[in-house]
Amino acid sequence: MKVTCIGEMLIDFVCTDTNAGLVKGYNFVKKPGGAPANVAACIGKLGGEPLLVAAVGNDPFGRYLIDEVSHYHVKTQNISVLKSSTSLAFVSLSDDGEREFAFNRGADEKLRLSKVQIEKLLDDSILHLGSATALLGGNLSESYMDIAKEAYKKGNIICFDPNFRIDLWNGNEDNFREKCEAYFAMADVVKVSDDELFLLSQANDIESGCDYFHSKGVKILLVTLGSKGCLVSQGKKQYIVPAYKVTAIDTTGAGDSFIGALLFKMSKHSPNDDFYASQMKEFVAFAEKVSGLVCSKLGAMTALPAMQEINSMEFIVNEAD
Repeated sequence: MKVTCIGEMLIDFVCTDTNAGLVKGYNFVKKPGGAPANVAACIGKLGGEPLLVAAVGNDPFGRYLIDEVSHYHVKTQNISVLKSSTSLAFVSLSDDGEREFAFNRGADEKLRLSKVQIEKLLDDSILHLGSATALLGGNLSESYMDIAKEAYKKGNIICFDPNFRIDLWNGNEDNFREKCEAYFAMADVVKVSDDELFLLSQANDIESGCDYFHSKGVKILLVTLGSKGCLVSQGKKQYIVPAYKVTAIDTTGAGDSFIGALLFKMSKHSPNDDFYASQMKEFVAFAEKVSGLVCSKLGAMTALPAMQEINSMEFIVNEAD
């Protein structure tokens, strides 16, 4: 199967002055980014068939992004080039790899899809909804919902990553939760961090939080736990797949590479009658390897490993408490 990824495509300007923050940082490196673009690039780098649906500006940054993702075997015919400027994100890093963001939105919010485009995009495809900006409004929000509804009606597998960014929703978290609920009702697979699980479910413990998502109809919930690994919840069955030891340099794109690697595995296998239940542990362990390698390098897309690198590495399970 193909994997269709829809949402923002942007430039990450990564501050190379560690611990300086965006206020005091002066030196920045240009990197290709945007969560859906990162996911698509990961799938392509691993040998899958990603379709990227996005909008960039008719400017040097837009041309750079299209050229870059094509190097990762991402099909770019559904990337719109508009008069608006390309969206930008500025990122600073601390010693432990954690990030501070600032966004300048441009062309990404003006993406518009026709019914004919949506039909073609969903043909024999998993739909991944992992945009950080798609719920903010504009044409992108409408197209995001339109393709989700059509995929749900057609029975496509739908994966949803809320991709909460405090910089975009600070003080407006209730609105974010409300918008996400519509997608939980359609999604088969949802990926959240532990912080996102508590924010979105309003639960006091992980078990209750998992119950919330399953009550909405989610078949598989993936809760990323950083160095502790990933909690997989399939209804009443829950287990943790441990992470692998890495020296984190930059966590930008860690979640995107995780879900990209998982979707790559899903696209290569049939869901069978148990909807991947018997395969999910193996898929998540593979995704943990890919995500760990991405964290050990600078950049989101540029840090993506190929299958040969993954197979040649010796991975040691992290024994973090």
